Amino acid sequence: MSRSLRRGSIAAIAAIAIASLSSCAASTTPDTLQIKPDNAAATLGTNLRLNNIVLITGVGTSGDYTGPANVVVNISNTAGTPAELQSITVGSATATFADAAGAPQSSIVVPPGGSVVLGGQGNPSASFGSASVHVGGFATATFAFKDGQKVDAQAGVSPDSGENGRGLYKGFGPTPTPTAAPTKAATPSAGATPSAGATATGTPTAPATPSAGATTAGAPVAGATATATAPAAH
Repeated sequence: MSRSLRRGSIAAIAAIAIASLSSCAASTTPDTLQIKPDNAAATLGTNLRLNNIVLITGVGTSGDYTGPANVVVNISNTAGTPAELQSITVGSATATFADAAGAPQSSIVVPPGGSVVLGGQGNPSASFGSASVHVGGFATATFAFKDGQKVDAQAGVSPDSGENGRGLYKGFGPTPTPTAAPTKAATPSAGATPSAGATATGTPTAPATPSAGATTAGAPVAGATATATAPAAH
């Protein structure tokens, strides 16, 4: 085979290989395979981005669940003005906001060119007193901002892994409500004594002292003197 033919064969093989690789690369793109990220995210306009949206339920919860839940989300704002989150709702439940110290807040302000993380120690929080969700699935969470922007995001639902567990959301769940201690039975006050003159049941009454001059059966009257009869003188 001449050199020109050999060069032509090599070029043809290379072209086929490149075409095959290109087709494989195209077939594995997320758009082609419809792959979606595990962590829910949402975009509002050109400036607001909500990343890693998760609802954290209590330790050991599973399946259909109705009860307290905390929101975990990172909100970034690339605008030159602050953004103000006014509400988060899941179904008919609305979250309440608090700052990092636990003081109630009416809204969450995201600074211009900055971000705010909700959930976790040292961060502001958004909590539901009672929300109906399916643990291990997704729930529609609606985020509404002061400027009128609103978005429905599919938030993942995950349980807190507990103090001795492992996982990304260890300690992010709602705080358990302490159980009230049982009420103790009332006891009589110390040192209580019966009222004056009262006698205890079964205790005999002290015998009365006879009055002066009275006699008891067979006893001489106190103070009485016997009359002595002197013998007659002879």
